[in-house]
Amino acid sequence: MSKSSFQTPRRAALAAVLLAGTALGGLAVGHAQTPAPAPATTAAGAIQPAPALHAMPDFADLVSQVRPAVVSITTHMAEGPGGAKGSGFLIAANGTVVTNNHVVRGASKIEVQLDDGTVLPAKLVGRDPRTDLAVLHIDSSKKLPFLDLGDSAAVRPGQWVVAVGNPFGLGGTVTAGIVSARGRELGSSAYDDFLQIDAPINAGNSGGPLFSQDGKVVGVNTAILSPTGGSVGIGFAIPADLVRTVVSQLETSGKVTRGYLGVETQALTADIRSSLRLDSGTKGALVAAVEKDGPAAKAGLQAGDVVTSVSGKAVATPRALAQAVADVAPGGDVTLGIVRDGDTRTLTAKAATQPGEDQTASAEDGENRPTIGVALAPLAPELRDKLDVPEGTKGAVIAEVKPGSPAEEAGLRAGDVLVSVAGRTVASPEEAAGAVRTATAKDASKPIALRVMRDGRARFVAVTPALPKAG
Repeated sequence: MSKSSFQTPRRAALAAVLLAGTALGGLAVGHAQTPAPAPATTAAGAIQPAPALHAMPDFADLVSQVRPAVVSITTHMAEGPGGAKGSGFLIAANGTVVTNNHVVRGASKIEVQLDDGTVLPAKLVGRDPRTDLAVLHIDSSKKLPFLDLGDSAAVRPGQWVVAVGNPFGLGGTVTAGIVSARGRELGSSAYDDFLQIDAPINAGNSGGPLFSQDGKVVGVNTAILSPTGGSVGIGFAIPADLVRTVVSQLETSGKVTRGYLGVETQALTADIRSSLRLDSGTKGALVAAVEKDGPAAKAGLQAGDVVTSVSGKAVATPRALAQAVADVAPGGDVTLGIVRDGDTRTLTAKAATQPGEDQTASAEDGENRPTIGVALAPLAPELRDKLDVPEGTKGAVIAEVKPGSPAEEAGLRAGDVLVSVAGRTVASPEEAAGAVRTATAKDASKPIALRVMRDGRARFVAVTPALPKAG
């Protein structure tokens, strides 16, 4: 895991969701051929089943075949200590490597070490902060072994999986476990759709592959949930189906382009359904705000509308809406099915390009862009009690405050929970970073009002952004 991303939050035990990764699972083998003994009975006649005899999973053959295509990644930063470690894997014989964005973000030099020990310089092809994926390229005098992306939609909870990675610089490390759940959200972006896995994963596993039993990559190991910073057996991987889509765009253009409507939405709760006089079975995303002169506003969408479908496909949550719109190419038509004042109607909007595609949930990205000097992390459930955050509060944890920055001068500190920026409520690091960018774009010379929670109490802090220093 790159130190420039979440190593400081991990040390401070603030970011319970850490961008690290590892793998799980393994290769299941058949039952032993020895027949199980007949069940015994007690005097009362109750059946006492004998334990079935099963062979333990053995992943040795799988690992020997896939490990040559797994690589270790070392990044060097222009400022500060270098040599941060991560993982990755080859997806083409020409040297195309997939890893996490946070592994290579901000790196001035990237090196890839192959399984045979060969170290090669790597070029950054493109990265996508919203899904935390990046693509590298290495040149080799020989064809390189590579891996196929599998069908993550077919992955089921309880299925054995296995991964190879570079935890703490220990290249070629294998871990195994099962898929614990699908469709997990961590609050890091609107496109969260993680596979939850139970194999031990740690710093340095980020970007490594998660294998199914047939040797196909079904995920990219990305994050752990931990109050201590170490593995507690709860990890997360980006599904291969999403990886395939994002990597294809990164290889082609070096960036990912998504459709954009310009709306802020929230979940449709039972109380809101009742207040809007909607049927109890109504599902969708409630429009909380519409960007002035944005695509949605031009199409006639209003605050209070409930979006129930996109281009004929039902959407039940804000996340589903965001993902459906993102799949529309900018300039394409988006047909929205909505409910307004109890009536159903249809609106057609023309998708725009989502702004800030090259930005991350940090005030530190962007050349010559005013910054406030903080790194942000998701407000994970385990942090609420630790930080004394009231139930139901949404926001982003300030995981790090840069020394000498405007944020430090204003009195912000690690552990503060940012809940609004310039009067705009934020529910994730990405939303907070976007709100800061919007505020500085209007007038970078004026202070920004930040509302934060600290020790269970809300307070406003005024921060005047500053341009980053050259060099």
